[in-house]
Amino acid sequence: MKFGKEFLSQMVPEWQEAYLDYNQLKTLLKEVSQVRQVEASDKQPSKFNRRGSLYRAFSGLTGGRSFQKLQEDAIHTNIIQRGSEGECYQSMLFTSSLEKGSEIEVDFFRKLDDELNKVVGFYKKEVGELMEEAEELSKQMDIFIALRIKVEKPDCSFEDSNEHISLTGRSRKEVTQEVEMAEETSLEDAKSYRRKASKEIVQPTIQKLKPVSLELLPQVRINVQPETPISTLKCMVMSSTSQLSYSKTELRKAEELMTRALIEFYQKLRFLKGYSFLNKLAVLKIMKKYDKITSRKASKAYLEMVEKSPLGSTVEVTRLVERVEAVFIKHFANGNRRRGMDILKRKIRRERQGITFFSGFLFGCSIALVVAIILVIHLRNIFKSPGRVQYMDNIFPLYSLFGFIVLHMLMYSANIYFWRRYHVNYTFMFGFKQGTELGYWEVFFLSSGLAVITLACVLSNLDMEADPRTRTFAAITESIPLALLIALLCIIFCPFDIIYRSSRFFLVRSAFHLVCAPFYKVSLQDFFLADQLTSQVQAYRSLQFYICYYMWGDFIRRSNRCFQSKIFEAFFFVVAIIPYWIRTLQCLRRLVEEKDVEHVFNGLKYFSTIVAIAMRTGHDLNMGMIWRILAAISSAIATILGTYWDIVEDWGLLQRNSKNPWLRDKLLISNKSVYFVAIVLNILLRLAWMQSVLGLREAPFIHRQTLIAIVAVLEIIRRGIWNFFRMENEHLNNVGKFRAFNSVPLPFEYDKNEMRTRF
Repeated sequence: MKFGKEFLSQMVPEWQEAYLDYNQLKTLLKEVSQVRQVEASDKQPSKFNRRGSLYRAFSGLTGGRSFQKLQEDAIHTNIIQRGSEGECYQSMLFTSSLEKGSEIEVDFFRKLDDELNKVVGFYKKEVGELMEEAEELSKQMDIFIALRIKVEKPDCSFEDSNEHISLTGRSRKEVTQEVEMAEETSLEDAKSYRRKASKEIVQPTIQKLKPVSLELLPQVRINVQPETPISTLKCMVMSSTSQLSYSKTELRKAEELMTRALIEFYQKLRFLKGYSFLNKLAVLKIMKKYDKITSRKASKAYLEMVEKSPLGSTVEVTRLVERVEAVFIKHFANGNRRRGMDILKRKIRRERQGITFFSGFLFGCSIALVVAIILVIHLRNIFKSPGRVQYMDNIFPLYSLFGFIVLHMLMYSANIYFWRRYHVNYTFMFGFKQGTELGYWEVFFLSSGLAVITLACVLSNLDMEADPRTRTFAAITESIPLALLIALLCIIFCPFDIIYRSSRFFLVRSAFHLVCAPFYKVSLQDFFLADQLTSQVQAYRSLQFYICYYMWGDFIRRSNRCFQSKIFEAFFFVVAIIPYWIRTLQCLRRLVEEKDVEHVFNGLKYFSTIVAIAMRTGHDLNMGMIWRILAAISSAIATILGTYWDIVEDWGLLQRNSKNPWLRDKLLISNKSVYFVAIVLNILLRLAWMQSVLGLREAPFIHRQTLIAIVAVLEIIRRGIWNFFRMENEHLNNVGKFRAFNSVPLPFEYDKNEMRTRF
C-alpha cells in the first residue's frame, strides 16, 4: 500500500483537517518533477558561463551561517517567536537563479511550513487540554480512593485519618518504581523513538499533590446523571446532586464512571501519540521525495527543525500514558497488568473469511429459492387460482414482515460499506463498543440467512386450495409464519453468547430507551433507531395482524375478521403513530436539555406526520370524500416539511453560499451529481409514500396487499439513502469541531474554590 493511502487510513477521522496535507504537497512535488524533466530534455549549453545565487526567503529570514554552507544544505530552517501565538517554524530555500522550477519549490516549502505550523498548533492545543483533564482526573481519583477507604473501612474517622492520596494513591518512590516496571513490560516491541522517549521518563519529576484527607468527603457531592427513568423522575423533584451516603452502590457507580473516564482519557493519549508519529512520518516521506526529485540534501535540516518542535517530543504524553496504565492496573484491575491493558486498549475487529463465504453462499441460496418460487407459481398457475385472493389477504401480510426486515438489513449493510469507504466514523457516533460492532459482511450474512429461511417457509406454504373434504388447510404449514416469528424473537432476546450477543443487546437496549422516552437522555443511536422505525409502519401493522390472525382468526381456514373489529381499527392507527410519537418526545427531551429551538420545529414535523397518518388511516377505514381531502392536505404538508428537513437540516444541503453550489462546503463524495440524484430520489420516494393517501387502493393486475408492500419497500429504500447522507453530515460536523471522543461524566462534584487549597 502506498503511504498516501496508508496515511489516510490511519487518520483519526474527526481530526482529518488537522493532519498534514500530504496529497497537496505531493501534487506540488509532481509539478517540480515535471519541470525538471522538461529542463533535462531541453537543456542546451549556456552562452554565458555565469553562476549566480538567489535565495527564496519565505519570511524574510537571515541566518547567521555562511552562504557557502547554506548552498550545500540547500535549505535553512529557523524558529521564531510570535508574541502570544507561540513559536513559528519557517524555512528558507537556496537555489540557483538560472534554475527552472524554483518558484514551485518555494511554494512547496511555504505550504510545508504552513502545514507544519498547523499540525504543531493543533498538537499543542490538544496536549494543553489533556493536561487540564489529567489534573481534574487526579482530583477525582483522590476523592474516589478516599470514598473507597471510607466504604470499606467505615470505622475510619475523618479527624484521625491523614491518608496521603495522589493520582496513583502512592508515594513518589512507589510511582517511580511502577513506571519503571511498566516501561520494561510495555516497551519490548516499541519503536526506537519510543525507547528514546522512555529513557527520559525513567526518573520522572512527579509533582506531588497535596494530601487529601477523608475530612473532605462531606464537602463532595455525588454526580447524579439522569440516565434512567427513575433517576430522571428523581431529578425532577430534587437537586441533580446529593451528598455522599458512603454506600457500596455509590462506590460501584463511581468506580464505573471512573473506569470509563480513564479508558476514554487513555484513548485520547494514544490517539495523540499516533497523531504525532504519523505527521512526523509524513514530513519524513515528503522530504525524501523532495530530495530524490531535486537531488538536494534538504531533508536533514528540515527534520531537525521538526524534532525540535513539540511534535518531535512526546515526553509529556508518554508520561501520562504510563501513569494512567499504572493507576488503572492497580485500582481497577487488582494489579493484573494483562487484564488491565486488555480493558484499556481498544479491541480491533478482525474480518473473518468464513463470514464472507457463507454470506455469498446464503445469498446464492436465496436467489435460487426466489427462482424456485417463481417456477412453482408458473407451473401451478397460481395467478389464476381462486384461492390466490384468500392467500394474499391472510398469508402474504405474515411473510411480508420478514421481507421488510431483510430489505432494511440489506440497506444497512450497504450503508456500512459506503460509510467505511468514505471514512465516516459511524462506530464512534453510534457509541458501539470497539471491536464488537458489526461490519457490512456480518449484517449481509444475517440478512441473507433470514432471507433463506423465510423463502424456504414461503415455498413450503404455497398451497392455494384447501382440503376439499374438510375445507381446511394443514395446521402445521399454516403455523409456519408464527413459528418463524417466535424463533426470530427468541434469537433477538437470547441471553447466550451466540449470534452477535453484544450487538443484539445494544439493539434491545436502544429499543428500551425508545419505549421509555423521554425519560432517557437522547443520544444519536436512540433517535437514529427511532427514525428507522418510522419507515417500518407496515411492519408494525403486520405484527398486529399476527396477533389478530392467530388469536381471534380461523387460521386453519385462512379467514379472519380483523378489520371488522373496532379494537383492531383503533390499534391499526395507534401502532402507526408510535414511532413518530417517540420522536416527538425525544425532541421535547432535547429541547429541555439543550435549549435549542431547532428541536421545536423538528418535533412539529413529526407531529404533522402523526396528523397525516391519522387522516390517512381514517380514509382507509371509512373511504369518504371528506376523509380523502383531509388525508391529501395533511399528507402534502407532512411531505413538504419532511422533505425540507431531510435535505436541509439532516443532510446539510441546499446551501446558497456554499463553494459547491446548492450543496455544502465539505463533501465526502467527489462526484457532486450523486447528491443531486439523492435529493431527487428523496422527493420522488416521499411522493410515492404520499400516493397511498390519495385513495389508490388497488391497481390493475396488482392486489391491494402487493401495492401496500411496494409503497413500504420504497419508503425503506428512501430511508437507506437518507442514512448515508445523514451520517455523513454528522461526521463532518464532528470533524469541524474535532470531536473524536465521547464525553464521560465524572462521578463527583465539589466547590473548586473550597478545595483548591487541598489539591
